[in-house]
Amino acid sequence: MARTADDTNGRRRRRPRTGPTSEATARAKEGSDSGESTGPVAETRWLNGDELAAWLANSAIMISLPAALDARMQREAQLTFFEYMVLSVLSEQPDRTMQMSALAARTAASLSRLSHVVGRLEKRGLLARKRIPGSGRRTTATLTEAGYDVVVAAAPGHVAAVREYLIDDLGPQELAALRRIGAAVDAAIKRGQPDAGSAASPTGDGAVDGRSPTIHPASQPPADTLIVTPRGPAGQEPDQP
Repeated sequence: MARTADDTNGRRRRRPRTGPTSEATARAKEGSDSGESTGPVAETRWLNGDELAAWLANSAIMISLPAALDARMQREAQLTFFEYMVLSVLSEQPDRTMQMSALAARTAASLSRLSHVVGRLEKRGLLARKRIPGSGRRTTATLTEAGYDVVVAAAPGHVAAVREYLIDDLGPQELAALRRIGAAVDAAIKRGQPDAGSAASPTGDGAVDGRSPTIHPASQPPADTLIVTPRGPAGQEPDQP
């Protein structure tokens, strides 16, 4: 294995690797040929150069984009990106109410994390929680008028950030490719979570018919574009409120 120069303590520091050493690979192959169990090394499908480059580029997006959106939302709207998502999803519902379990599924959050955030928003008067009679510990969250006003006011800044950080530097073909990639990744994740489908089902929790008043009440973009790319009628951008 490649090594760097000696450090101050006289010990050699090892350079990190993205795959197994040739020695480890040889041992794994030898064990496989002999019928011996070699553990996970023999089953690992290491990334090739192109795959690794694609993964690293995607990793940078997964780390830097949410952080940038979060910082900007806090600076401009006094909301974290996740708080904005919670308020936005609630605003999609006809009565602005969802069961907490369904809201957790829609925002890809654990119930414990969601409960903590909802409690914080409740203290600010942006939503309210209520126990469902006769259902044990099941609880709903309802967006208040103050919460609706906050999310509508925050939407233009959010849209501007999404455009600046992602949309405006991509051409039509790149946007189409990005959409296909996103759909493929989402499908792969859902295949690995067999219980997610039933948990995420909006049935009985205020599902809507694909229209949302959240981002811009006049334009009502499709609900599935709520967090990412709000748009106006006939593909035109809505006027800012």
